[in-house]
Amino acid sequence: MRKRALLAAFTALVAVGGAFGVRLATADAAPITFSHPGVLVSRAQLDFVKGQVTAGAQPWTAAFNQLKASSYASLSRTPKPRATVECGSYSNPNNGCTDEREDAIAAYTDALAWYITGNAAYAQKSIALMDAWSATIKAHTNSNGPLQTGWAGSVWPRAAEIIKYTYSSWPNSARFATMLRTVYLPTVIVGSSSNGNWELPMMEAAVGISVFLDDKASYDRAITRFKARAAAYIYITADGAQPKYPPVGSVDTTSELISFWQGQSTFVDGLSQETCRDFVHTGYGISAISHVAETTRIQGEDLWPSLQDRMRQALGFHTKFENGTAVPSNICGGKVTKGLGPISEVAFNALHNRLGIAMTNSQTYTESRRPQGTNNLFVAWETLTHANNPA
Repeated sequence: MRKRALLAAFTALVAVGGAFGVRLATADAAPITFSHPGVLVSRAQLDFVKGQVTAGAQPWTAAFNQLKASSYASLSRTPKPRATVECGSYSNPNNGCTDEREDAIAAYTDALAWYITGNAAYAQKSIALMDAWSATIKAHTNSNGPLQTGWAGSVWPRAAEIIKYTYSSWPNSARFATMLRTVYLPTVIVGSSSNGNWELPMMEAAVGISVFLDDKASYDRAITRFKARAAAYIYITADGAQPKYPPVGSVDTTSELISFWQGQSTFVDGLSQETCRDFVHTGYGISAISHVAETTRIQGEDLWPSLQDRMRQALGFHTKFENGTAVPSNICGGKVTKGLGPISEVAFNALHNRLGIAMTNSQTYTESRRPQGTNNLFVAWETLTHANNPA
C-alpha cells in the first residue's frame, strides 16, 4: 500500500499549496484566456454546421431534422426543476433524475437550434430551462448522486456557453453560474474511485463548468485528474504487462486490478476497464474522454495527440465487435454485451479527419449509424455538431 501512502502525502501537499494560494507547476495549465463558446463545440464549428444545414448538405441536414423532431426541441416544453434531485442505484429512486438530465439536453438542443436557425424562440426556451433549474436546485442525493451530477453537469455548460456568448440577453446568467459553482462543481471536481463511467463524465463536467466559470484553478485540477483516469481506463501495450492503476482508491495490486477490470486478465490494445461489463458503460467512458479532449482542443491545449493511441485503439476494438466480428475466447470469455451507443462522431472526426488515422472499423460503425442522436444521459446530436467538421 506504499503507493497509496505516497499519493495521500502528495494530495496533502497540493491542498497546502492551494491554501496558501500557491499554484504548483504543471504541464496542464489552463489557457491564459478561455475561448467562448468553448465547451465541446466552438463558434467556428457551429458556423460550419449552420452553413451545411442552410445548404441542405448531408449528413448535417438529416441530423438537424432529427434534432428538431425530438421532444427536446419542443418550444412547449415545461421544465421540471427540484430543489433536491434524489438518484438511487439503477434509478431507484428516480426523483427528478430523468427530468434534470432531459431538461439539460433540451437546453442544449434549443441552444443549437437557436444558433443554426436564428430563431430567438429557441434561445429563450433554452434560457427558460436553465433559469428554472438555477432558481431551484440545491443538491443531488442518494448513491447515484455524484454520477447524476456528472451527467447533467456535462450538458448544462454546453447550452450555457452557446447562449451566453451568441445570444443578446440572459439576465440570470450569473445565477446559473452560481448554480454550477455551488451545486455541481464541488461534487464532480473530487472525482470518484468507482468505475470509469462515473469518474470520466464527472471530469467532463468539471472541465466544462470550469470553462464557463473562467476558473483556471479548477480547470487545471480537473484536467490533471482526467489525464490520469483516461490513461487508467483504456489499455495499450505501451502501458506494460497490465493497465495503469486508477489515480485514487484501493486498487493497487495485480489481483485487485483484474477484479476491477471485470475479471479480465488478458490485456490487449483498446480494452477498457468496463469492456467485460458491457459496451454501454464503456461507451460512456469513451464518450467523456472524447468530449474533454475536444474541449481542450478548442481551448488551445489539445489533448488529442496524446490520447490518439488509446482512443483509436479503443474505438477500433469495440466497433469491430459491434460490426459483427466474433469475440475471441480470451476476451470476456468469448462473450460481450454490445450497445456502444451514439458516441463515436467526436473521436472519429478528431482522429480520422484531423489527425489522418485510418480507422476502418470506426468508420463503418460511425457512418452506418448516422445521424447519431442522443443517449438521453449526456450525449446528444454529435453527427450534427462533429461529423466531418473541419473547424
